[in-house]
Amino acid sequence: MSSNLTGSTDPCAPGMAPATRAVMACRDQVVLAWMDTMRAVVPRAGPLHTAILGNTLPAILETLALLLTESEKDRAVSDLTVLASEHGGERARLTPYDITTLIHELQLFKQVLFAELDKAAVALTPEQHTTIATAIDNMMRDSANAFSAVQAALREQFVASITHDLRTPLSNALFAAELIERMAPNDDIRLLAQTILRSAQRIDGMTGELLDRIVFGGGGKLGLHIARFDMVELVREVADSLNAGRHVELVLQEAQPPLPGYWCRESLRRALENLIDNALKYGKPGAPVTLALTSSFERVQLAVHNDGKPIPPEECESIFQLYRRAARKKDGVRGWGVGLPFARKVAEAHGGSLMVSSTEHDGTTFVIDVPLDTRPHHGAPSAA
Repeated sequence: MSSNLTGSTDPCAPGMAPATRAVMACRDQVVLAWMDTMRAVVPRAGPLHTAILGNTLPAILETLALLLTESEKDRAVSDLTVLASEHGGERARLTPYDITTLIHELQLFKQVLFAELDKAAVALTPEQHTTIATAIDNMMRDSANAFSAVQAALREQFVASITHDLRTPLSNALFAAELIERMAPNDDIRLLAQTILRSAQRIDGMTGELLDRIVFGGGGKLGLHIARFDMVELVREVADSLNAGRHVELVLQEAQPPLPGYWCRESLRRALENLIDNALKYGKPGAPVTLALTSSFERVQLAVHNDGKPIPPEECESIFQLYRRAARKKDGVRGWGVGLPFARKVAEAHGGSLMVSSTEHDGTTFVIDVPLDTRPHHGAPSAA
């Protein structure tokens, strides 16, 4: 199971290059130094909560470190694309950033990273330095593309909302025009009423067509009931409830302490159940599905992993789009259902993200990554 997406990679794992271990050892000081720099230099970052400012940066830093271990390089390149895209998507949904601010913060991240590594006497070869710098430059592109795509989706949802709101006054106008036509005292007034009626009907037809083009959600928000509970207790419940006759393994730290926070228990339960059901459905027959829980920098990560045939890279985004998935078949299973777009909407409504990493070697991992306290972000806009 890939731990890159959760920022919980074990630097002491066998085969890790010394440079990878050295960079990972500096993770916290780099992230904290970068946050301080952001708050000092970027005005739009100042008001952001630590969980939102930090975003996927801890996981990104660990994955950059894995680029320096040859056996981990291919997986790290794939996961960096996912992490960078989710970084850009969260910035579009949850911050007052524009695309210039997004690029600026990643430029600052690169500067702070190398400055802190120098401060910690981490000696990188010129080739290693170039590898990390190039990867961050590529991340800027992927984040900017995701930022633009999510902003476009949010604009589309805004148009859908406005279009929907137009229907009520338009219906009233149509009704009034019909009454005037029927009650008109002379032909001139009747003709004017018919002109109004035809024009209103055309507008009604155009707004209907526009609404038909807006898929999945039409700008609506997911209703959440935020309350304090223990996430460890929830993942145990989900694993136990789904384990009857099936193979669901729960991975927790030894003597895992409670992990209290503020979330919507029911929606997260349903999201996890949907991810596990998909993993059981599409994973290798008889192989276990793993549910893991990690936490860092005031965020919590819920990872669902299965072995088996990977999701093709070109489908890693379309699987979250309801109408594209509903029509496709895979290995005799009809579509992907509505579970994945629902799970993404839950994650995003909590101020977080849903990410996926899928390779032949590592299998498929979906990660729900949300703040520990979602109260400030309750009802955050979602592009799902």
